[in-house]
Amino acid sequence: MAFTASNGRTQTALADINITPLVDVVLVLLVIFMITAPVLQSGIEVSVPKTRTVKQITQQRRTVTIDSKQQVYLDDKPVNLNDLPTLLAQHTADPAHAIIYLRADEHVPFGAFASVMDAVKQAGITNVSIVTQPIHSGASN
Repeated sequence: MAFTASNGRTQTALADINITPLVDVVLVLLVIFMITAPVLQSGIEVSVPKTRTVKQITQQRRTVTIDSKQQVYLDDKPVNLNDLPTLLAQHTADPAHAIIYLRADEHVPFGAFASVMDAVKQAGITNVSIVTQPIHSGASN
């Protein structure tokens, strides 16, 4: 595109885009997302018990979590314990073959754990895997 200046000379407009500020902004956003992504994926803080035999989780399954305050979560969403059987049954096509992961804080009383297990069984799900952490060989427990 050309235009005439006040002195009568024809000049062309500068049509080049300066990429450097764009690259700077994109790199800053990339760093911000790289730092915040692990924080967003952490979910509910639960200190699961440590055991010697731990099977590696290979598939994504529905997870029921009991935190240290005995609050129950279904896939990181808080739920009422009385509603848990209905919610599990709604999202499970074949309850007899469904697998649920149960994460419970190690300080949760057995009564709360048993209540959640009962709610899962009311939904018709009998295959429950309890999530634990491995005991490291250097630990002194």
